Amino acid sequence: MYKKYLKPIIDFFVALIGLVILSPLLLIFTVLLAFANNGKPFFFQERPGKHGKIFKIIKFRTMTDAKDRSGKLLPDSDRLTVIGKLVRKFSIDEIPQLINVFKGDMSLIGPRPLLPQYLSLYNREQRKRHEVKPGITGWAQINGRNAISWTQKFEYDVWYVENISFALDLRILFKTIKKVLISEGINTKNMATTEPFNGKN
Repeated sequence: MYKKYLKPIIDFFVALIGLVILSPLLLIFTVLLAFANNGKPFFFQERPGKHGKIFKIIKFRTMTDAKDRSGKLLPDSDRLTVIGKLVRKFSIDEIPQLINVFKGDMSLIGPRPLLPQYLSLYNREQRKRHEVKPGITGWAQINGRNAISWTQKFEYDVWYVENISFALDLRILFKTIKKVLISEGINTKNMATTEPFNGKN
């Protein structure tokens, strides 16, 4: 009942209310990041959703497109802007994903949407994470986020899919707020993002 009917309704209305309430914050950071990123405040990227259906995720852009002399992108840590560091520290870059939730591409709570190239690398058990809509936050995010291995993340994702409930979603939501406030598990050591998944790690 909750998973099939109530969860989508809750997602829609919470996303709508969230976008209205947070609109001043969204406007402020859109302007700041536009200045920091040459007029490009948003980051759009294709991600697989429920059943692997591809959609475009929306996030605030926290890194520039700076490249070295050979035309290769500089390391993430070198491309992260000053305002981008602040945005990442408090997970403000995730707020535009409320638009994805409002559109029905995502849920507030669920496995994080990863990269399309990972789809062919999942084993049968790991693919279960795509039986539900991806979320802005999830069980793996409150249990280590980027500080745990890919294997552990997928185990948490699958456990969530098999145990979805309103009580669990509330628990994840409140723990997410706590972790954001103390900036826990935001990124791995010396990296702006976690290591890519290679099918083994």
